[in-house]
This record gives sequence, C-alpha cells and structure tokens, in this order.
Amino acid sequence: MAHIDYFFATLSPYAYLAGTRLEDIAKRHSATLTYKPLDVIALFSRTGGTPPKDRHPNRQEYRAQDLARQAKKHGMPINLKPAHWPTNPAPSSYAIIAAQKAGGGDMGKLVHGFLRACWAEERDIAEDAVIRECLLAAGFDPKVADRGLLEGAETYSRNLDEAVDRGVFGAPFYITDGDQRFWGNDRLEDLDLHLSGRL
Repeated sequence: MAHIDYFFATLSPYAYLAGTRLEDIAKRHSATLTYKPLDVIALFSRTGGTPPKDRHPNRQEYRAQDLARQAKKHGMPINLKPAHWPTNPAPSSYAIIAAQKAGGGDMGKLVHGFLRACWAEERDIAEDAVIRECLLAAGFDPKVADRGLLEGAETYSRNLDEAVDRGVFGAPFYITDGDQRFWGNDRLEDLDLHLSGRL
C-alpha cells in the first residue's frame, strides 16, 4: 500500500488551494496519509528560502497574481490579504497533531477547515474558539486540542527537523514511500500520475 507524508503549514495559501485533492488522490490509490504540520518560516530560514514579506516586490506581485489565478481555476474563494495573516500557526498545528493521534474524524476536512478559515473566512486560526469549531466540523472531539500540548509542541518541532532532513523546502510538500518528492499544489497531478505508475 502506498503512503504519502504531507508536510504543510496551516498558514500556507498554496496548501489552502490544494483543497482536498490530496485526500481524493490517496483514496483513489488506497494510499495512507500522515499529516505533518510545520513552521514554514523556520523551514525557509533553514533551507535558503525567503519569507513572503521579505521577497522582492516582483516576486510578491507575481505571487498575488498566481494565487488569484489558482483560486479562480479551482473555484475557490480567496482573500489575498487576510485579516489574520500572519498569525501564530502553532495552536492549529498542535490541534491537527492531537486529532491525528486521537482519530475518529476526517483529517483532510480538518486541515482544509483551518486553511479555509484563514484564507477565505477571515477567522484567526490561533483562537481557541476557531480551533474547536474546526475540530467539531471535521468530526473530532473539540476538547482534543486541550490535551497533549507538550507532545504537540515536540511533534511540531520534530516535523520541521524531519522536513529539512528529507529535502523539504516549502509547503505544501508531498513525499511518497519511495522518496519521490512533489512541491506545490500544482504538482498534485504529478503525484497522482506517479502513484498510477505513469510518471
């Protein structure tokens, strides 16, 4: 059975634009998924990247155009300047880690719920109320976010270290059990083709 490790940040607009296509691909190929939220700004600093706010204006302007086009292409609403971006990504990441360990809900729906809250619904994903609402909407016990905070913090840190060790440099980033790496929501088709044995 195929497996995919999914490295992402709960503040990444491109992870938002991936929607739940990864989950659709995994289902189609009977692949398992492990969600690995991480601090993408720390990842940039460790792998030679530049945070969006520090990029040259040419890059920032292109990013805004590209995000708008990608959102339109996939029929997804997007606010290019969210009211709560950037915010602290750790609380939502800890909640994802706790929910994945607890089980009982829809992980894809949970992850996308946080991303949609940030990029389309003008909600602050660092707030306890928003975290509980996203957990509940995805079928998880909303109190799961209150448990295992230390473990969540440790796992969040380990995810970053693992990402660097395995060649990750941005988000979203997908790695198959054969160490094939795919960066960006625009590479999901390639991931699908790879799992089909066609690429």
